[in-house]
Amino acid sequence: MEQPSTNDLADALLSAPGWARVGLTAPRDTLRMAAAKELALQIQSLMDGEEGVPDPRQASLPF
Repeated sequence: MEQPSTNDLADALLSAPGWARVGLTAPRDTLRMAAAKELALQIQSLMDGEEGVPDPRQASLPF
């Protein structure tokens, strides 16, 4: 498997749930660790070729 590009990684991070991105700056260790794991899962899904698959736990909102 080829390594993802910098743009692919940036897209993976930006498509992660907002709580995970903000959670990296949380004062509690447990919340920071949960956020880091969520971001790692997002990057792993990119590397596994699942970047277009939405997380079933993420609610979709109509526009």
